[in-house]
Amino acid sequence: MIPQTEQTTEADTSEKALPTIWNAPDLLWEVIEKVLAVYDPPNIMGRPRSDARQCFDGIIFRLRTGCQWNHLPKEFGHHSNVYRAFVRWENKAIFDILWAILLTKCDELQGVDWHWQSADGCLGKARGVPGSGLGKRGRRINVSVPTPVTVASRASRKACWLKATDGL
Repeated sequence: MIPQTEQTTEADTSEKALPTIWNAPDLLWEVIEKVLAVYDPPNIMGRPRSDARQCFDGIIFRLRTGCQWNHLPKEFGHHSNVYRAFVRWENKAIFDILWAILLTKCDELQGVDWHWQSADGCLGKARGVPGSGLGKRGRRINVSVPTPVTVASRASRKACWLKATDGL
């Protein structure tokens, strides 16, 4: 990453920007394949799993675009296979292991500028929020949510009194 200084212009940074990753490159896939062989080996019996690389590329596509699982392009295989692989790898902490390995390799190459970091978040629809006044399909409905009455109990009053008077 190029540190922003007064002498660096936008034209300089745009020429040196790396391309967006949509598929796992071969060198990255070699690392991922070794991790999957150790932490998520194929089952001995039963139906064979779908192609792991295809699923990984589908996961990258899904996370980069934010599309729904059932809107994944057919080139990544069936959406339910990609989703099942994602859930299985998440439950087995495969992504945490990959993050640690790749971060270590990136540190060895001095590829991370630790002075500049950012975090990304995700927002989703707030569905079924009580008191929002929206019913199914976004239609307004007349809803009045009662506000609970807050009453202090006698025990809390006594505790506050004892604390204020230091237990006279």
